[in-house]
Amino acid sequence: MEAKQVSKNRKAVACAIGIALTFAVGSACSESFKKQNSQAERRQIMTMKEDLKNRSMEIHWPEGFSPAEADLFSHNELYMNASCERVWSHIIDASKWPEWYPNSKDVRILNGDAALKESATFRWETFGLPLESKVNEFVAFERIGWYGYAPGTAPAFYHTWYLKPSGNGCLVITDEVGQGAGAAKFREADEGAVHRGHDLWLATLKWVSESK
Repeated sequence: MEAKQVSKNRKAVACAIGIALTFAVGSACSESFKKQNSQAERRQIMTMKEDLKNRSMEIHWPEGFSPAEADLFSHNELYMNASCERVWSHIIDASKWPEWYPNSKDVRILNGDAALKESATFRWETFGLPLESKVNEFVAFERIGWYGYAPGTAPAFYHTWYLKPSGNGCLVITDEVGQGAGAAKFREADEGAVHRGHDLWLATLKWVSESK
């Protein structure tokens, strides 16, 4: 019963948030939303250029993952009416991401850890790709960053979160750099895909943080 409810919640969140972001999620959307989605797709043509212009200068990037030299880059941010501590609790509880973030699947933290922590390693699927990730930066309630790679290969992606208290809530920034042929091919196929996916991640993180 609980599993069915989780599945229903995921579908409801994906549809509601997807429409709000004009993120294509199926034929159930109205014609007006389809038009908005078409307009959004046109705006995403220069997403990487715009993201580089808007990126946060407060992010800590490891050697070899400079946004200025990236083959793929995305910058997203969103204000949340929740404390950074509450938002943080959902980010590090990675095994539960699939319950509220539809672009994640089969998240498994290795070594029996209950949540992400310094140097933690986890395996998951996102954007249809099976990945292994290793936490590189961990500052509780403020910063977390991890490498992403196919198991047994060198890191090709670096994803980072920066949480900044703002008023009574939290400004959440998430940036990602991709390097190498795989990242370049991903960008060539759909330059705005990562940006849209992370918009969805932030929107659903906002939903779960403000409601629980």
